[in-house]
Amino acid sequence: MRKIGGTGLAAFLMLGPALVAILFFRLVPAVEAIRTSLSDPQGAFASYARVFADPAFLASVRQTLLFTVLVNPFQILLALGLAVLLTQRLPLVGLWRTLIFLPAALPQVVSAIIWGVMFRPDGPLNAVLSALGLPHQPFLTSKFQALPGIIILVSWVGVGYWMMFLVAGLKDIPGDTLEAAKIDGAGPLRTFFRVTLPQLKRPLLFVLVADTIANFLVFAPVETLTAGGPDHSTNLIMFDIYERAYVTGDLPAASAETFILLCIILAVVSIQFKLLPSED
Repeated sequence: MRKIGGTGLAAFLMLGPALVAILFFRLVPAVEAIRTSLSDPQGAFASYARVFADPAFLASVRQTLLFTVLVNPFQILLALGLAVLLTQRLPLVGLWRTLIFLPAALPQVVSAIIWGVMFRPDGPLNAVLSALGLPHQPFLTSKFQALPGIIILVSWVGVGYWMMFLVAGLKDIPGDTLEAAKIDGAGPLRTFFRVTLPQLKRPLLFVLVADTIANFLVFAPVETLTAGGPDHSTNLIMFDIYERAYVTGDLPAASAETFILLCIILAVVSIQFKLLPSED
């Protein structure tokens, strides 16, 4: 009993700070957002009615869903490919992992400034296009190219981060399992799809869910580079919440949008858990 009690105390001491942080920086703000969303002077649910009647908010929901549908598969497939590649016996493999992970160590604002310079009309990317004899591109000033530009920026930051989780998952696969597949005559592709991928289910589920949440909450690149434009093509939900709260000063409506965003995230994550159940 003494040993069990000591283990429980040790676990509490290690988890306690994280639980306190979750309570004060996640749960309390969420409850406060719900309370504020119901405090509209025109009635408890007036802020929700105002939000759902606003075409700009509905457009931001569509843009955010489109952004997530495009960026999630791109990031995860690229991270998985890099993880598989960088768990092979390659020269300087540790250096390559570090270089790919490095953008994740930078604040998103810094990354946004770097890519803002890259996407400038007189920036390096257009200089390369000119050297190749190709026409200049508008990039962030085009409503058709601005969202792909944000996807590139966010992926540059996120791919290396998610890759490290998948590298860890690949290293946890027993070597004798892969050796048995090789002895049975399975080629690299068959081994990957029949042996490696099924045993990566847990890391992939974590990366899928965490990446989805992170992409729903993208704000800094949009605020820094496009301010939701051009023509609202990059007006993602988080930026719309920011504008409603700090530009128009409508805190009940901004809080209502925050709660709606939370519900959307929970719904999407629940669907992901259903489509990709973890192993027992």
